[in-house]
Amino acid sequence: MFQTFEVTSSPETGPTRLTALRAEMLVRKIDGFLVPRADRFQGEYVAPCDDRLAWLTGFTGSAGFACVLADVAGVFIDGRYRVQVHSQVADVFAPVHWPETQLADWLKDQSGISKLAFDPWLHTMAQIEALQIGLSGTGIALVPMDNLVDVIWSDRPTPPLAPFIDYSDDMAGETSRSKITRLAAELRDAGQAAAFITSPDSVAWLLNIRGTDIARNPVPHAMALLKSDADVALFCEQSQAADLTLNENVTVVAAGQMVATLVATTGPIRLDPDRAPFAIQEALAHDKIIVGQDPCVLPKARKTSAEIKGARDAHLRDGAAMVRFLAWLDGEAPKGGLTEIDVVTALEGFRRDTNALRDISFETICGAGPNGAIVHYRVNEDTNRSVNLGELLLVDSGGQYLDGTTDITRTITIGDVGPTEKACYTRVLQGMIAISRARFPYFKSGGVAGSDLDALARYPLWLAGLDYDHGTGHGVGAYLSVHEGPQGLSRRAKTALEVGMILSNEPGYYREGAFGIRIENLIVVTAANAITGGDARDMLDFETLTFVPLDRRLIDVTLLSSDERAWIDRYHSDTLKKIGPRVDGAALDWLIAACAPL
Repeated sequence: MFQTFEVTSSPETGPTRLTALRAEMLVRKIDGFLVPRADRFQGEYVAPCDDRLAWLTGFTGSAGFACVLADVAGVFIDGRYRVQVHSQVADVFAPVHWPETQLADWLKDQSGISKLAFDPWLHTMAQIEALQIGLSGTGIALVPMDNLVDVIWSDRPTPPLAPFIDYSDDMAGETSRSKITRLAAELRDAGQAAAFITSPDSVAWLLNIRGTDIARNPVPHAMALLKSDADVALFCEQSQAADLTLNENVTVVAAGQMVATLVATTGPIRLDPDRAPFAIQEALAHDKIIVGQDPCVLPKARKTSAEIKGARDAHLRDGAAMVRFLAWLDGEAPKGGLTEIDVVTALEGFRRDTNALRDISFETICGAGPNGAIVHYRVNEDTNRSVNLGELLLVDSGGQYLDGTTDITRTITIGDVGPTEKACYTRVLQGMIAISRARFPYFKSGGVAGSDLDALARYPLWLAGLDYDHGTGHGVGAYLSVHEGPQGLSRRAKTALEVGMILSNEPGYYREGAFGIRIENLIVVTAANAITGGDARDMLDFETLTFVPLDRRLIDVTLLSSDERAWIDRYHSDTLKKIGPRVDGAALDWLIAACAPL
């Protein structure tokens, strides 16, 4: 069944809610209030009770924030959402291109601001520090206070309190006790008494647990304090942890006692400035805080051999479901009558037919024709468009399986399209191939980061004067968040790539009002085989995890090099070998034709 998890909001409700918020600002004697798209866990996805930005403005993107002043309300959005935002927010909100325009610079252009308020639980230490630096000398004071949106949101949903579940040590590839012991030793070596872990996926990884508090993301709404003596305090409600099999050194502490527990801890506590709420910094004495990265982040990103095997298995299962879907789509779409919601519903059905799907890994993006140009488009009853002949259909989707998380995008032609669409598709494909074939040196200190590789995916587009306004790839969890850091493929991804890191490889191109193109496979960093005659140095490359045919009808072979053409034929040959035994009948016939050599 097609479902949406958005809060009730629309452009029509925006003016009334904005007026109510401004009235509350007058009562509190403040000049502005910040409304981020964040919860206290700083995750990309939030529970309905925490979706304050969507409730106030109507904007449902996964990143952004609003700054509400007495006479202007800016909604700050990045390049992924600049088309989407105009259809979702009322005229009382002014879209602001971000990060090109920073909040501090925007505020300097406004007048009559002396007090800007914010909820200290919804902003990280680093975010507030950067804003304070940006506002230095302006006379604008940042004022932490209770959330004013919550005051006016009379029918706000209740917070989730779903029970947590154990995650198999065999699938994780390491016991929770081993992880805790290893990281506690690192804290002792660094002279730190504890590390406060605020990201739910880090808590899930450390304790080998999962949850259902956030739709599409199997993470628990919990924080934890990892101590250097290998004791752990898990902050959540007792009922949520009642069914867990926890180590004897893990104690469940009520979330309401979290701050008091931190204050009572003897010795310095590590806080990750990019993840820890500013409220924690406020609560602790300055000399008790040591700034440092969440100790779970890098170990979690370096997948174990068991997690990589699980990812391979999950992608073969998911690939078979995708092939059945694409075969169905090729048969049904030319008949007419299909809508975007029909496609989303059918695709989820094929995944559920595996009898292994726990959930989809994010709300499926299915954009027909011009809707495909909206990078993170999510169809609803109001925007639902027909799938028409002579147009492109962009489908970005994924599944959550116990053994792995998948994320795949395919752009499909419905009937025939023109040479412009084919040329753009081919250039996007060339970028995806360039990343897939990348080979790069490994250094024990430093190393090659995603920012060093991002241009490989863009170069074929740049040659034609084209580009896209999103990163080329993001990290992916192991039955965890489909978007996982710190690894990535983008200009901002500065973390060195290491063996075991799983990433997406998804260049694209979007022509507003016409079409969108994106092609996405998941890849894992591996140790590269030595090349005869090469230097005796360690090298890394990528193993492709996703095996689903590309749309050969959209490939302009005249643009391809011989190496690119060979890569496509080899990829399709591998796809047929891996997925062929998993499908039959019409789906197998379709797969054989789709994997034919160019």
